[in-house]
Amino acid sequence: MNRNNKITGDFGEKITEKYLIKKKYRILEKNFRCKLGEIDIIAANTSNIIFVEVKTRGENSFGFPSEAVTKIKQKKIIKTALIYLMKFPCELQPRFDVSEVYILKNKSYKINYIENAFIQEDDYAAF
Repeated sequence: MNRNNKITGDFGEKITEKYLIKKKYRILEKNFRCKLGEIDIIAANTSNIIFVEVKTRGENSFGFPSEAVTKIKQKKIIKTALIYLMKFPCELQPRFDVSEVYILKNKSYKINYIENAFIQEDDYAAF
């Protein structure tokens, strides 16, 4: 990853974190890593533990940022979430969200937050 992508990604994660805190979510972890992958933000509300993938794009980018969260990426996130839940068990229902952050020309931003962006399609017993 080049430096500009890292700066852009970090910006999107900060914006998403502020958004979640404003919605009264508790931030449990940022950039949780294990050998299987990484989850940008792990948060919780009263009923869910939320695994958030953040995708940030400039105004002139083509396509939707969420399109970068492919089935392969989703499976990686789900497996990483399982590792997290084995390390830190909880009674909350898991949920997988995607945060699309658009950086606009006037140095502002727009966020499109997608709750339940994807689900675990097989092995439901894992949760």
